[in-house]
Amino acid sequence: MLILGIDPGSRITGYGVIDVATPKPRYVASGCIRLQDAVLPQRLARIYAGIAELIAQHRPGELAIEQVFMARNPDSALKLGQARGAAIVCAANHGLPVNEYGPRQIKQAVTGSGGATKEQVQHMVVAILGLDRSPQADAADALAIALTHAHARRGLIQQGSFGGHRTRRRGATWRDFKP
Repeated sequence: MLILGIDPGSRITGYGVIDVATPKPRYVASGCIRLQDAVLPQRLARIYAGIAELIAQHRPGELAIEQVFMARNPDSALKLGQARGAAIVCAANHGLPVNEYGPRQIKQAVTGSGGATKEQVQHMVVAILGLDRSPQADAADALAIALTHAHARRGLIQQGSFGGHRTRRRGATWRDFKP
């Protein structure tokens, strides 16, 4: 089964696809949907179209996405929320379960430290997936999100240790998955 990880952004949305059919996750694809030269409604439409194209191309079974975090700039946080919304609606319209993880949870799952730097996350993504080079930062973050979901699916993340994960599947809520 393939997992599509999304690192949402209103200017650059990273994506990463991993295969979790074997015990060791396998890299499939990663990259970025670049959105710099358009007004916000057009960027949101491009995020939706880009993710729809990825879903059609790779046929993932689930989508994992980073939760909104509080930014210093409220306008940036609102735009990030709208970018997330476009990605989530696209996944839902394609029948994919959407799984959300917080930034500290992703860092914890991939590096073992919730306070890890972006460079540490990139290094561990390369090591875990056996890549010969580091993907671009937003793509590496998306791969880390997909890896976090792979760990959660296998029960490797202790839900109580750093907040658990919220899962949306066929009418279930995060409360259905609490221990």
